[in-house]
Amino acid sequence: MGLLVDGKWQDKWYDTDKTGGKFERTKTTFRDWVTPDGSDGPDGQRGFPAEAGRYHLYVSLACPWAHRTLIVRKLKKLEDVISLSIVDFHMGEEGWVFSDRPGAIPDSVLGKDRLYEVYLEAAPDYTGRVTVPALWDKKEGTIVNNESAELIRILNTGFSDFADNAVDITPQEHLAEIDEINDRVYETVNNGVYKCGFATKQDAYEKAFHPLFETLAVLEERLSRQRYLVPSKAPTEADWRLFTTLIRFDAVYHGHFKCNLRRIADYPAIDAYMRELYQWPGVAETVNFEHIKGHYYSSHKTINPTGIVPLGPELDLGEPHGRDDVPTSA
Repeated sequence: MGLLVDGKWQDKWYDTDKTGGKFERTKTTFRDWVTPDGSDGPDGQRGFPAEAGRYHLYVSLACPWAHRTLIVRKLKKLEDVISLSIVDFHMGEEGWVFSDRPGAIPDSVLGKDRLYEVYLEAAPDYTGRVTVPALWDKKEGTIVNNESAELIRILNTGFSDFADNAVDITPQEHLAEIDEINDRVYETVNNGVYKCGFATKQDAYEKAFHPLFETLAVLEERLSRQRYLVPSKAPTEADWRLFTTLIRFDAVYHGHFKCNLRRIADYPAIDAYMRELYQWPGVAETVNFEHIKGHYYSSHKTINPTGIVPLGPELDLGEPHGRDDVPTSA
């Protein structure tokens, strides 16, 4: 794990001494948008026009934030519209790198060996973390956006002339509730597991641990009475944002990040819900446990200095989920 400072790579971990042992996620930098006609984004961001073959997505199969974009790219049937590179799962002294490891896809656009070199092509004096996902514009030679929450909305709405528009993960009638759920899930679950895992003081860890499991209890109750997080006929953005954390939980976060009050397997409704989402057409193809476990256990030397990757747990994600009769509204 490292960062660029004025265009120079530095192999530095997060500085939790300045934050009292708390992990604080760095804000992303590239925040432009893609719209069908190149008009401005929803909050006035600079707009880039949607064109088939113009954009390239840099991701990691290990990263839950990048995984969101892979799922939406799959659901919207944009594989032939937006090309893809996948980094090696091991993040070492040079950060994310490209390799010929199974599951990885080299940088076919710029021919770079390291992801930070892609960032430098966009901004030679860049200062900040080098993260996935990142959407590259081949025409203008820059990163359009590297914020996963925005990228999945870009993929959902920005490529309407090329995408499967029958799939809409942010239906307008549920958008306010989706946003409300996203806010809590992000703070306490998606980022909450990292706040537990990367904490370097006991009290910082405990302050993240308790809200994480309080939210999981709330989600278990909700999902025991309705099929998805909002009363929709199909999964929405809120479900897919939660899913990428759930699918990693028992394999990584429970042990590696000390999120060990309960496993997802101990929540009957959440566990069945996770299996339903995993079995959604095309989604299983985006899940790679070799990359997921390999990344966390081999890359986080401050947490797992030996780099040993555990062989378990066994996860039977293909088991029938039994949620066909769960109502879509409470």
